[in-house]
Amino acid sequence: MKDEFIAACVERRNELLGKMLPNSVAVVPAASLVTRSNDTEYPFRQNSDFHYLTHFPEPDAVLVLSNSEEFDSQLSALFCLDKDPQAEIWHGRRFGAEEAMKKFAFDTTHILDDLDIGLASYLDGHENLYHARGQHQATDELIDHVMQQLREAPKQSKIAPAVIIDLRPLLHEMRLFKTAQELSVMQRAADISSNAHTQAMQCCQPGHNEYHLEATIHHTFAMHGAKHPAYGTIVGGGNNACILHYTQNDALLNEGDLVLIDAGAELEGYAADITRTFPINGKFTHEQATIYQLVLDAQLASLQMFKPGNTFKMANDVAIEVLTQGLLELGLLEGELTDNIDKQTYRAFYMHGIGHWLGLDVHDVGNYKVDGEDRPFEPGMVMTVEPGLYISQDAKVNKKWRGIGVRIEDNIVITEYGHRVMTAGVVKTIDEIEQLMAQ
Repeated sequence: MKDEFIAACVERRNELLGKMLPNSVAVVPAASLVTRSNDTEYPFRQNSDFHYLTHFPEPDAVLVLSNSEEFDSQLSALFCLDKDPQAEIWHGRRFGAEEAMKKFAFDTTHILDDLDIGLASYLDGHENLYHARGQHQATDELIDHVMQQLREAPKQSKIAPAVIIDLRPLLHEMRLFKTAQELSVMQRAADISSNAHTQAMQCCQPGHNEYHLEATIHHTFAMHGAKHPAYGTIVGGGNNACILHYTQNDALLNEGDLVLIDAGAELEGYAADITRTFPINGKFTHEQATIYQLVLDAQLASLQMFKPGNTFKMANDVAIEVLTQGLLELGLLEGELTDNIDKQTYRAFYMHGIGHWLGLDVHDVGNYKVDGEDRPFEPGMVMTVEPGLYISQDAKVNKKWRGIGVRIEDNIVITEYGHRVMTAGVVKTIDEIEQLMAQ
């Protein structure tokens, strides 16, 4: 267990307690196993909020935090599965309450069997309860049950919290700003992902299947310590690249087509998210190169807007102007630039935004608006920058443009004076791609 991760979790718990109203208690559940079929489960992935506060890797645990003066304003208590030699033979080792307290620096720990009674004891007497209702049904039901027990026991001097407050605004605001330690992990995830995209470019051949490239990507992730992708990998050859969230990945890669790969590794819970588009045979056609360069120009122009004080909308507006002007010059749109932007005609070919927050979730938490206004960028925010153009086979344009889908996506962190591209390890200019694939 890495001590620096645990120390960071202790700091986060104490910071969260300091942001909560006085005499408050917070309840944060871990994720549960999810059935895949019959008696098998999907690979376990911890709830991101719980992971952020504990780094505890087991399912069905519950974290309780209190800033009551009774606990010197900073109690952290964990309920977790008990040690069970028979269960551990079948399903793997557990920490158990005693070891969990030592390894993960909780103030106290309890076995999960005591959760009902223990939670009632912890909630009793607090004025406010912080909880992300709707996130975990079993915990919602348990809290309702415990609250009702407390409300029905005034003769025993039991007092239920009078106010229930959504925990997510406080916690997700914390998660939006990455520390140096988090950025270090995210850079490693970005480096692994960049390497995987490079490997995919180098091994791509006409006649291969999309799943061959998917396998190359996932193999590279795993060989560098990232056992799982951060999301469903997209490998779309030809017209499949025009399906934004295509994950079938089972079609042949044909001579003369492009292939779009959107894939990122997950490391220590943190996601990378990269998209590269390249020619299956290693050489862009004139039409492919034209569309590709237009998307790259839009990305490079929008990247200039990623600095403190600017917003996603400002960056997206720059990308829209570049893309729309290019589409007009190529004859895919008609009319005046301002009219096309006002009428959003570009959305026939560019139908998503310029990017999103990135962190423990690939579409990470954090508000995009504050008090109704677009949120300005600040140092420590991490995000994607991913313009694209998608001209499907059904598009009512000259057929030479049909079946071309291009997206170019990088991960950046906002710095004091601008930004740093975390995914610069994988090439993206036309010459660089063709030279790499020629090797």
